Amino acid sequence: MSRRRAPGLAALAVAVALSGVALPGSAAAAAGCKAPEPVCAARAGVFRVSAFDPHGSAVRISADLLVTNRHVVADETEVQVHLADGGTVEGAVVPTSFAGDLVLVRAKLPEGPVLAQGTDTGGDLYTVAQNIATRKTQVFPKGRRILDPDADKPYARLHHTAYSQPGTSGGAVVTAKGALVGIATSGGQGRFEAVPAAQIAALEAASGPDHATRSAAIGKAYRECTVLVEAAMRSNDVVPESIAGDISRHCDASGNRQLYDLAAQVLGRSRMFDQSAAFFEKALDKDPNAVNSRIGYVVTLSFARRHADAVPHVRWLLKVVPTATAVQRFAVQIGKLAGDKALTEKGLALIAKHNPAQLEAAKRFVDAPAPSQPRRGSGR
Repeated sequence: MSRRRAPGLAALAVAVALSGVALPGSAAAAAGCKAPEPVCAARAGVFRVSAFDPHGSAVRISADLLVTNRHVVADETEVQVHLADGGTVEGAVVPTSFAGDLVLVRAKLPEGPVLAQGTDTGGDLYTVAQNIATRKTQVFPKGRRILDPDADKPYARLHHTAYSQPGTSGGAVVTAKGALVGIATSGGQGRFEAVPAAQIAALEAASGPDHATRSAAIGKAYRECTVLVEAAMRSNDVVPESIAGDISRHCDASGNRQLYDLAAQVLGRSRMFDQSAAFFEKALDKDPNAVNSRIGYVVTLSFARRHADAVPHVRWLLKVVPTATAVQRFAVQIGKLAGDKALTEKGLALIAKHNPAQLEAAKRFVDAPAPSQPRRGSGR
């Protein structure tokens, strides 16, 4: 029996700021494909799918096999695959004990291309996935790599700037030559993520009927975590301790880094700073290159008055995303509050270069008396 949820706040791990922005997913943008021909051709190998998340995408990797995100499926055993001609076919989820955010779907598909995998992420990258406005597969505006996956972390992700939005989860991230380098997963604020295509081999090795019990347990954790987090995000109330415990338990059991991020955000909003920080630490242990996780961690540390602990993370962010306005602001604020003059000066220099309209306000903050530092707590 289908238990699909309505579109929720966890469609992307870090919500994309959509207010007032003309999205490239408009009908006009979908009318034609202006990307390189191999990228446009890749659209035929990407399908719109509906499961736990009613708006997802999936990539064809063989005649009858698709790959999508586990968070699109959760514990569903069937997926509705939407075809280009308007028809649909039912796909069967292949049970898996794979601990990353991928799952296989087997379906009787019409003849069409299979996307070949690649490893070179050095050039332009494109997200090829469904647009929830048009319900068509399209190519979104190109981007570039931010960081490759950490080689020492088996579930680390490719970090890039190729535009994604809700509904693109499970879609393809391809090079200008049409090579599949990742499965679109999450992101926001101009920084997006993909599960590296190289992880598909490990997924296939850990999939099949023998993995049904473990697969159901992982899928249930995804569902419970997502439902609880989205309910908490919709509410303006402080999360009760009992619900916070449920969020912590189910999100931890999911093993999914973007769900760790969401749990951390919800707990931090309820001033459960120690619990929030712990989830961000789990996220960064799983993927040290996760820019958005590190930004969230700095925010939590700042609210917890742990400014000295935030300094090394701000320095890392300054190296990786120095043009990000939030990171420049962190450098000024954390630098002052932690007594790190060099960090403050670095932030001011970057603001002067990239965001000069905010320089005077930043200088006033630096020159103002330091705010009082109340004793931080781990709860409310």
